[in-house]
Amino acid sequence: MSIIKRVFRKEDLSRYQNKDSNLERTLRVRDFLALGVGTIVSTAIFTLPGVVAADHTGPAVTLSFLVSAIVAALIAFVYAEMASVMPFAGSAYTWISILFGEFFGWIVGWALIAEYIIAVSFVASGFSANLRGLLDPFDISLPNALSNSLGTNGGIMDIIAAIVIIITALLLARGASETARVQNILVVLKILAIFLFLIVGLSIINLGNYIPFIPEYKETAAGAFGGWQGIYAGSSVIFIAYIGFDSIAANSGEAINPQKTMPRGILGSLLIAVGLFVAVSLVLVGMFDYSAYKDNAEPVGWALRMSGHGTVAVIVQAVSVIGMFTALIGMMLAGSRLLYSFGRDGILPAWIGKLNTKNQPNRSLVILTIVAVVIGSVFPFGFLAELISAGALVAFMFVTIGIYALRKREGKDLPEPAFKLPFYPVMPIFIFICVFAVFWGLSGQAKFYTLIWFIIGIVYYLFYAIKMNGQQK
Repeated sequence: MSIIKRVFRKEDLSRYQNKDSNLERTLRVRDFLALGVGTIVSTAIFTLPGVVAADHTGPAVTLSFLVSAIVAALIAFVYAEMASVMPFAGSAYTWISILFGEFFGWIVGWALIAEYIIAVSFVASGFSANLRGLLDPFDISLPNALSNSLGTNGGIMDIIAAIVIIITALLLARGASETARVQNILVVLKILAIFLFLIVGLSIINLGNYIPFIPEYKETAAGAFGGWQGIYAGSSVIFIAYIGFDSIAANSGEAINPQKTMPRGILGSLLIAVGLFVAVSLVLVGMFDYSAYKDNAEPVGWALRMSGHGTVAVIVQAVSVIGMFTALIGMMLAGSRLLYSFGRDGILPAWIGKLNTKNQPNRSLVILTIVAVVIGSVFPFGFLAELISAGALVAFMFVTIGIYALRKREGKDLPEPAFKLPFYPVMPIFIFICVFAVFWGLSGQAKFYTLIWFIIGIVYYLFYAIKMNGQQK
């Protein structure tokens, strides 16, 4: 087969049906709701509202959350239809391989690697920072060499981040169903902590802190502040908070009755998360003037302490740290299934796509764990955040365009979905424009990192295609 034919060859649906048939279908709607909420409502809800309010929006940070939520919801509609028709491991990578061909599937998969694998390191770094902040008042600390990434404040590696990644991997190795039980409990605890903050915060809100709700526009060192420009800039930063919903789709190969389970899990988890984000951001900017949250990595805990609720602050922060564990579970579950898919299809070494005796893709889990520990130890927190958003947004644009190819094949060689994106064929174009607008709102540095990332991915694929072509001659 020529390289050109390989690039444009569309994968056969039956191939994935056969290869994923050994994955155990044990996950129900409640499991996917917990997985989605646990992944989405993680580090961001306790950090981003204050940071974005101070840098871009003022009290209008809630509007940035809503703008990002609308875009995320539109993408979730697309994901719900795709996952309903093609409930296979690998989510967007697998879908695009079936709809457009191997090369385009790889590009999307490469983008998802930037989201899932790097997100594991990102969340683990956030877990480490918050845990150390929680322990500081008790004079418990680690040396800088074991607290920071390589070259940052005298750091060699973030040992806490590495340990929590390994612990999560050991839990996941026991299987998706057992992991789901732990996930469900932790998500409930995290939501209770958020409600505790909301109840206490509402009692000390100063309405004067909401005026003016949308400050006058000006340019600052952090970028646009105030006006619609600030809200737009804030929404691009905040979008990282919502991207976890797509981790549900990555595990559709283990869903019970995926035609119904997947749409309900994807859309339901996003709806719950939006409500929590909006509520927390509204209460937070009402407690203190938004400027007080400038460069504050833990605005929720700080606001509680400054208002005289130190005990509540400790409880909320302790539960939030534990709750970040749920995001790690979601991302590592999705990331390991993605790597399994690459090995399953031969784009990465075939042994990565093998299941163990319990039908678990633990080889891919080991690879994910090693890579995430290395990345989290070497690269700083801010760098990781940039790549996560960019990678996810590129994948979302491909999937949105993919809906046109999907509709042509539904009811023919592909099943009829239980859920369909409304207002077709106009809606996909509208969604694509919205996603592209969010991507364009990212920093120039983020776009540069994205370009370099995809150059590496394309070069790897070309070497792979040339090698496979040579073997077939």
